[in-house]
Amino acid sequence: MAKTTAKKPAAKKPAAKPAPKLVKKATTVTKASTQKAAPAKTSAPAKKPAAAPAAKAAPIKVKTEYKPVKLPAGYVPTEKEEYMSPQQLEYFRQKLLGWRKELIDESRETLDHLHEENWHQADIADRASLETEAGVELRTRNRYLKLISKIDAAIRRIEQGEYGYCEDTGDEIGLKRLEARPVVTRTTEAQERYERAEKQYSDDD
Repeated sequence: MAKTTAKKPAAKKPAAKPAPKLVKKATTVTKASTQKAAPAKTSAPAKKPAAAPAAKAAPIKVKTEYKPVKLPAGYVPTEKEEYMSPQQLEYFRQKLLGWRKELIDESRETLDHLHEENWHQADIADRASLETEAGVELRTRNRYLKLISKIDAAIRRIEQGEYGYCEDTGDEIGLKRLEARPVVTRTTEAQERYERAEKQYSDDD
């Protein structure tokens, strides 16, 4: 009877149950680690909006407003200066205004001359000669009016900060070309291409 009672305490099987608890803890740790790692993936794309301002900050060519300056006596633009500096813009503005005044004065003189003429000439030859001269003067006046329109456009380009640059390529027209023809809007090369295209277009018609 004493031998059988001594064997019973050695056969305790419930002691093996703590092993499943370790597995559960491991699974919970892995779940927690995966849950913590998930926000790291969403935080990486959050840096992309920071690059947006850099794209908007691309360099933009801003037009400078024209501000009149006082020119020294006898001032003439040179290539040593900054191209289309305030002094050069004022120089060409005054040059254009003076040219405009001359054309308007000559146009007014033409009209006054036509009004003073005696259109009731008895001699047919004298009357024909008078009409021929009047036609020439009127054509000259019309040419002056077109030129005045170009001068006004050039003055507007000065005030808008666009004067002196080719309207086709954006290149500098150059001081020499502007001195010879202050109303030009293209470089020599661009003007030649434009005239060739116009001629080809007219030939096709």
